[in-house]
Amino acid sequence: MDPILLGKGVTDDIAVTLLPRFGNRHGLVAGATGTGKTVTLMTLAEGFSRIGVPVFLADVKGDVAGLAVAGEISDKLAQRAADIGVEDYAPAASPTVFWDLYGRLGHPVRTTVSEMGPTLLARILELNDTQAGVLDIVFKLADDRGLLLLDLDDLRALLNLVAEERKDISTGYGLVSAQSVAAIQRALLRLSQDGGEAFFGEPALELAEIMRVNHDGRGVIGILAAAQLILKPRLYSTFLLWLLSELFETLPEVGDLEKPKLVFIFDEAHLLFDDAPPALVQRIEQVVRLIRSKGVGVYFCSQFPDDVPANILGQLGNRVQHALRAFTPRDQKAVRTAAETFVPNPKLDVTATLSQLGTGEALVSTLQDKGIPSPVQKTLIAPPRCRMGAITETERAQVRAGSPVGTRYDTAINRESAAERLAQRAQKVVEQADAPKARTREQDDEQDSGFGQAIKDAIFGTRRRQGMLETMAKQTTRTVGTKLGNQIVRGILGGIFGGKR
Repeated sequence: MDPILLGKGVTDDIAVTLLPRFGNRHGLVAGATGTGKTVTLMTLAEGFSRIGVPVFLADVKGDVAGLAVAGEISDKLAQRAADIGVEDYAPAASPTVFWDLYGRLGHPVRTTVSEMGPTLLARILELNDTQAGVLDIVFKLADDRGLLLLDLDDLRALLNLVAEERKDISTGYGLVSAQSVAAIQRALLRLSQDGGEAFFGEPALELAEIMRVNHDGRGVIGILAAAQLILKPRLYSTFLLWLLSELFETLPEVGDLEKPKLVFIFDEAHLLFDDAPPALVQRIEQVVRLIRSKGVGVYFCSQFPDDVPANILGQLGNRVQHALRAFTPRDQKAVRTAAETFVPNPKLDVTATLSQLGTGEALVSTLQDKGIPSPVQKTLIAPPRCRMGAITETERAQVRAGSPVGTRYDTAINRESAAERLAQRAQKVVEQADAPKARTREQDDEQDSGFGQAIKDAIFGTRRRQGMLETMAKQTTRTVGTKLGNQIVRGILGGIFGGKR
């Protein structure tokens, strides 16, 4: 297979290429701001796409979207392409699909809470070790009770359940404190305010969508709109790490192929490692080291080569180093580090050249036959065929209208999951509490006997109240007694006063 032309060596006047069969050995594109890193990424992406390799990369500044539109060839660019030896150089667009976590500049990208997993989710939420342990318990509880965790509402519902049953759950799963649950809920609120609400849900992104090849046999370039996402570095880096982990866990082992199955370009790579705990860095190192055998090449892009940890940097076989300006001690150290990572070239003073490179020039070393790194070459980078700049909203809309994905991901789906099931359960409890309870036979008998007792008490009376019979008896006695008394009184008085009988 024809190699990918990166440019032409100034030192030895030879073509500098990247062999497709070593495209899965990963790479690094580094350099100061304004030295041409983005153009190099576009040339690299175009080269892989033309040989049928899908590419996925982030558009941090908004200019990588130019890959979707044919460029305008000026006399200067045409002359440079001729000097480098670019064959059939002409304006051309690459097959492109736009993606966007927020769904504004591309198809929405979603995943479920379960697919993200507690480890990466804890990183997004910036939880400490204790809070991350509680999140592990929440995921385990969801599995044990058969509750689906799809979106943030489901996670909130599980957290409420854990808070309500905290004592029982602490006994069975481990100590859960109310403070930890509250801290996770506050972190979820911040994530929701940052736009994370739209990221979790369905339909979830299928990996096959970013590994497409069009009808012409060209690899489709997936471009993630990241101009706003980059302002949330935790969400940005964790999403790309999740995507890389999903590729690692899903794709089968294929060994060394004649070309990669996918090339994954991680722009602003330092965000992946800033404040990352050692366990996470170790996980990244493992994925980068082993995903090569699954046919995936990972290319990091950053300002300084030492933004990438040494253990991972040693896995990157293809290097493109743009100019570094040694203005500060930090810059001087970066220059020395970059110079030491290249295979020496007797004709080139790497340390001196690094600070003298112009825009569009770079030091390049790639893997050649038998995987041996080539001596470093000062290289004029080949210009891409696409537009080197941003595109208009109209052009973006046209590209989206012809997307092979269609509208499959544009409308969210909310099927029954943990939040709905727990809400139904709570509603049933309320209805059962409000409904009148069915009476038993004993209760009916008690009611009957109570009614009879009331009649008995009314007739015969109680200790506190006289009954009807007692009242009638007293009334009768009172009446009889009154008549008899009157007769006695009249008899006595008549005898005294001499009255008649």
